[in-house]
Amino acid sequence: MIKRMFSFILTSFAITGCIALGLIASDRPKPLEPTQGLDFTTAMGQDLSQVIETTPVLMRDGSEMAVRLYGAAGADQPLIVLVHGSGWHGMQFDGLARGLADHARVLVPDLRGHGANPERRGDVDYIGQMEDDLADLIAEQAQPTQKIAMLGHSSGGGLVVRFAGGEHGDMLDRAVLLAPFLKYNAPTTRQNAGGWAHTMVRRIIGLSMLNTFKITALNHLPIIQFNMPPAVLDGPYGHTATTQYSYRLNAGFAPRGDYMTDIAALPKFSLIVGTKDEAFFAHEYEPLMRQATGKGRYLLVEGEGHLAIVDAPETLVAIKEDLSGL
Repeated sequence: MIKRMFSFILTSFAITGCIALGLIASDRPKPLEPTQGLDFTTAMGQDLSQVIETTPVLMRDGSEMAVRLYGAAGADQPLIVLVHGSGWHGMQFDGLARGLADHARVLVPDLRGHGANPERRGDVDYIGQMEDDLADLIAEQAQPTQKIAMLGHSSGGGLVVRFAGGEHGDMLDRAVLLAPFLKYNAPTTRQNAGGWAHTMVRRIIGLSMLNTFKITALNHLPIIQFNMPPAVLDGPYGHTATTQYSYRLNAGFAPRGDYMTDIAALPKFSLIVGTKDEAFFAHEYEPLMRQATGKGRYLLVEGEGHLAIVDAPETLVAIKEDLSGL
């Protein structure tokens, strides 16, 4: 009897593994249509000629995170970490960071797998490593009595939500979410994020099946591509773009599957989104998130798109208000 059960389990495991591998092999990266995606006009129109150089900050595994530092260090003002969105890096926040520098110590990291010279572009070592990196950055830079805020845009906003719901969440006193990615199946998300992302769904399903059995050997495989416009890729910063993510990076760059639980763990927060957002449905955030928490305030900025919301004047005003309350 025991031998039969053992044989049945092995057979079931083998069948599941074959199905998973078949799904993974059947779904691969493909050429994307460059006319679809996000409007990078505002983002690429910034004057970056005087952008601050990055400073290396040591992480727990001995690697270095590239971080831009704005404002004076000290505990008399809050510290705010600005977390960039998918495919890009911290340079997207240069204008916003300068606007906040008189009100806070501003840290702008290039997340692991991103920026000018990552060790492995679009990849990390394990799911959750970016949360650990942000915790290490705060621990290294913050003063003992300093208040801590974290701001995230798009996938960066999703990472802030994930961070709040994880083991390091008690580090945060305030959060700011700019058009955050909550989950692919959340009512806030347009199909394929408005054409920005191509997701290899079958490959994700196959890798998720393997991960259920703690098989992580294939988690380095790419599972999502970004429709970065040629004007960006062919421009002076094209070499700093990240056009695809591994399974383990992508899984750790968003709230967990039960994203409402991560949302419920947020500290007091502001959510800011443009009414013309190409990737997300701006009016769906408040009714969804109020089901999990009453700690948020919601600001819809008329006429602003997904990337342009970062540099909208209303965004800077709202963040200053948040920082003054810390």
